[in-house]
Amino acid sequence: MSEFTVGESDFLLDGRPVRLLSGALHYFRVHEAQWRHRLAMLRAMGLNCVETYVPWNLHQPRPGTTRDVQAVGRFLDAVREAGLWAIVRPGPYICAEWENGGLPAWLTLELGTRARTGDKHFLTHVRTWFHHLLQEIAPRQIDRGGPVLMVQVENEYGSYGSDSGYLTELAGVLRAEGITVPLFTSDGPEDHMLSGGSLPGVLATVNFGSHAREAFETLRRHRRKGPLMCMEFWCGWFDHWAGKHVVRDPGEAAGALREILESGASVNLYMAHGGTSFGGWAGANRGGALQEGPLEPDVTSYDYDAPVDEQGRPTEKFWRFREVLSEYHHEPLPEPPPHPSPLGAPTQAVLTGWAPLGDVLEALGGEETVTPVPPAFEELGVTRGLVRYEVAVPGPRQPYPLRLRGLRDLAVVYVDGVRAGVLAEEEPELKEPVAGPARVQLWVESLGRVNYGPRLGEAKGVTGGILHERQYLHTVRARGLDLDAFDAGVDTVPFGAPPGPGAPGLYRGALTVHGAGDARLELPGWTRGFVWINGFGLGRYWSVGPQRSLYVPGPVLREGENELWVLELQETGPDRPAPRLLPV
Repeated sequence: MSEFTVGESDFLLDGRPVRLLSGALHYFRVHEAQWRHRLAMLRAMGLNCVETYVPWNLHQPRPGTTRDVQAVGRFLDAVREAGLWAIVRPGPYICAEWENGGLPAWLTLELGTRARTGDKHFLTHVRTWFHHLLQEIAPRQIDRGGPVLMVQVENEYGSYGSDSGYLTELAGVLRAEGITVPLFTSDGPEDHMLSGGSLPGVLATVNFGSHAREAFETLRRHRRKGPLMCMEFWCGWFDHWAGKHVVRDPGEAAGALREILESGASVNLYMAHGGTSFGGWAGANRGGALQEGPLEPDVTSYDYDAPVDEQGRPTEKFWRFREVLSEYHHEPLPEPPPHPSPLGAPTQAVLTGWAPLGDVLEALGGEETVTPVPPAFEELGVTRGLVRYEVAVPGPRQPYPLRLRGLRDLAVVYVDGVRAGVLAEEEPELKEPVAGPARVQLWVESLGRVNYGPRLGEAKGVTGGILHERQYLHTVRARGLDLDAFDAGVDTVPFGAPPGPGAPGLYRGALTVHGAGDARLELPGWTRGFVWINGFGLGRYWSVGPQRSLYVPGPVLREGENELWVLELQETGPDRPAPRLLPV
């Protein structure tokens, strides 16, 4: 048993000063069979600690239902076995470029902007969730023989709100559920963020990517005493669909890391290893300085230009950071562990079945509802996936524009069974007017919920109504298809022979593997959708880039035949080949 405390200028382990050299690695973005390899990579880089968030929505998909909360405990056990300490950031909000910032969609539907405040209903849900979660964390604190040194209160709250009473309540919940190690907050190094997000008597840390001395000077204006720590040193960045792949020069990043350490501070690399937003859990941002602009969905890869890349390999940044971090160790650093073997040989899928989206919805979708106006995804219990809306245009009437108010995010529109266009929030009106009578079908897809800023928790679907000219179209039939429905398999889907190129729907096929190992899946000629191999959700693909393939962890594959499902939501190209699996 050991005691970890916060001194006047240092962190103290059993009364002796200690510097935390930490790196972020999200257990939920790494296949569990690869945790130990990635943790060993962090040790080899020169880190002595690992930090992770906990996404509430992943573990509580519906009210009163929890799902594998024990994964948190298993990860912390792996951390201890790897000889590392741990910092846990349980939220309830985490950002992390994760769907809805980790908050359950059913919760933000109920509470709206009352989430992340001292609202009694929100806190009741938090207490219930933390009661489950902290049973995995509390017994693994360092004063009980585990690796956990510190636990965070909320996350960058000063970037969002100013309800100090809420933070006080959260700290009280953590203590009441058995958290005895030091608590901390983390915020940007700006006065309004630190004043809004910090808590008296709780360690305050700062997040930044450069200019460490200026950041710590700002922190010292708010906290004269206490150890300095950059809780998020942004050594890379994330990508958006239809954007550019973001990279940071390794030498420049290593120089920024050196400046942090020369300031006498502890550090947490964000990210040390980013991993992948498997299962369609990637979030989204809003453009503009105030995060009120166009939606910018995050790609499936969370490589983050981190020192350990998405496949777990050391990059040039890894070696530059290792050189800097080695100066803060008395013993030589361990060598990186052998990298897991890549796929033995490329292989192309053989597509054996196909079902139109309507049949997939019938087999795996929720119950159909009939309401005067379009229900939101959240009302239909859809977190990640799509909703089919159907409405009639009365007639006879002349052609008028058809417009979707408050569309979030994409809609493939059919008029009398013929595809009429693809609409988006920024382009919500069909190019060709629609005459009545007509039957309109909208397949609306969420591209990821906002994970940061004032638009957090905004609803998905057709949130403002369907307009024909200036008249609302009422009596809307709606049915949702959540990606969780695929967890039980697709055997209930009535597959037929694959059609020619162009048809959206669910494709089923097989990949014959020789030499199972880490791979990437390419889908040239496919437009947008989701992929599963052996029932494991790899995430979203999209032809707009910049991501061009999906990472397939080696433990997902098996020798011989592997089952492939591709849910194409828009269309395939005229010359599209079958998906192919390549070595990383």
